[in-house]
Amino acid sequence: MSLLPHRRTRRDRSRWDTLREDAQVLGVARTLTSATRLLDVMQLLRPEDGIRVSYTVNPGSVFSEGLEDYLYDLGATVLSWREAKRRRFDLAVACAVHPSMRGLHAPLLVMPHGAGYNRLVTESTGDPSAPAGLSRRELMHRGKVLPEIIGVSHRDQIARLAATCREAVPHARLIGDYCLDRIRASMPRRDLYRERMGVTGGQRLVLVNSTWSEHSLLGRHPDLPLRLVAALPADEFKVALVLHPNVWARHSRHRVYERLGKAMDAGLLVLPPEEGWRAAIVASDLVVGDHGSTSFYSAALRRVVLLAATGLDELDPASPAAAFGRTAPRLDPEGDLLAQLLDADGRHKPDDLAEVVERQLGGPGEGGQLLREIMYSFLEHRDIPAPTGKWQPLPVPEPSPRQRPAPATWDVTGEIHPDGSVAVRRWPVIAELHEESRGFLAVTDQETHPLWQASAAVAARTVLDADRPPADWLAQRLADYPGLDVLVAALAEDRCLVLLRRGRVLLEAHTQRAWGEPDRRLDPVLLGAAVNLWLNEGRSAADLGRGLRLRTGPRGLRIAFTTRP
Repeated sequence: MSLLPHRRTRRDRSRWDTLREDAQVLGVARTLTSATRLLDVMQLLRPEDGIRVSYTVNPGSVFSEGLEDYLYDLGATVLSWREAKRRRFDLAVACAVHPSMRGLHAPLLVMPHGAGYNRLVTESTGDPSAPAGLSRRELMHRGKVLPEIIGVSHRDQIARLAATCREAVPHARLIGDYCLDRIRASMPRRDLYRERMGVTGGQRLVLVNSTWSEHSLLGRHPDLPLRLVAALPADEFKVALVLHPNVWARHSRHRVYERLGKAMDAGLLVLPPEEGWRAAIVASDLVVGDHGSTSFYSAALRRVVLLAATGLDELDPASPAAAFGRTAPRLDPEGDLLAQLLDADGRHKPDDLAEVVERQLGGPGEGGQLLREIMYSFLEHRDIPAPTGKWQPLPVPEPSPRQRPAPATWDVTGEIHPDGSVAVRRWPVIAELHEESRGFLAVTDQETHPLWQASAAVAARTVLDADRPPADWLAQRLADYPGLDVLVAALAEDRCLVLLRRGRVLLEAHTQRAWGEPDRRLDPVLLGAAVNLWLNEGRSAADLGRGLRLRTGPRGLRIAFTTRP
């Protein structure tokens, strides 16, 4: 399809256009990060106002891989950079500034693509003391300020701009942080987001996040996501990972997923780079991160935040991000990860980080309104007035994490409480990290490793619609592995068949619930583990006839047993 320049007239507009679009706005993306922020911002322009929005990729970034394809896949109108420079627009919007944008025929509005201006990127700025986005090299050309408007998320950033490029100060405008406004507006959807991420049964969601570069969490501790999944009891914690889009662009999706493969096999959820990270913040309980914006936004939502890397070597010392790195609690990646998270949760005081967060994010709840007023001011000559009424931030989309099937082998411990309930804890068995079992092993029918199969005390069939009848599978499995003590086969979401080696006792188990309580899934692995712990404490199969209360963390599940009629 040809993208040759064309002067639009009222005659050809009425003949060829179904919808009237007199105003022309261009979104200028350099990286996926800036593109996703642009898409947020463009939602502030009402389509019924006759505004045509096009996008282009400003070339030159080492993190631009796949960016045009991403915009095309969204169905957006995408112009080549050459074509974008040949056309005229009423406004161009960019979430990362570059001197080459002087070639555009449009007033330019630039803004941060994260939480403020923080990172020192000398390759872009030419100034080791100026953060990216506020440097003279980026903002000036032949003695003139390139952007018409420089958006700042807090007025304190204007003082920092004065120190790096005083001529640009008159162009600075407070725009707040529309991204954070959307995150906060999404809080009523927390339960929905947690459900989409599979956070159930009283689990706490640990969100691990890493920005890009050698100073990031992943750059400093590439195995930390794996070790977190291995260290945290799986029924009490769910672990999800957010990586800065630059990581994906630089190393490719295929390679990133390969590097995370073992952790994903052990239960790690991975959020895609385009979207989902904001919903994950809303869904989270604890956050392990670095100097990336995700950590900052998490603190703004009063989450428990621990830093495994501070990035102080690449941050403007005067920035709130640097103050955040100096202030926020630390995680020792080589220490007891579970103990540190529990201790941080117990000591958590949200107000401890409130001051440094507020220094970064001004105009809370007003970002959309401030930005929309500025954008529409460039369209007044098209007789397009700014919409009346206060803009309400839109909730962020639901998360769609990538995950793999549940682990097939578990390391199990537990105890019987004075009230008779059985508390179970289990961890995924990871070959490279598994040196000695904490307790006993429980395997599912998906396990293929002969050592784990032969070493297990509990075996569970998780497939419901299988060829072999459940009782036959239990008998055959016991014959093949006579060292098993408890075998379980799922019958339905809330029912299982249980075979005890001792006495060859066959039981059917099902969940019980009080009036008004939701149905609960009966996990065959957990059931087998609880029964094995029960028997190891000298209890009998007959005692199970009175029922069993299974506990994982704060949640309890009542289970009834019946024998064959």
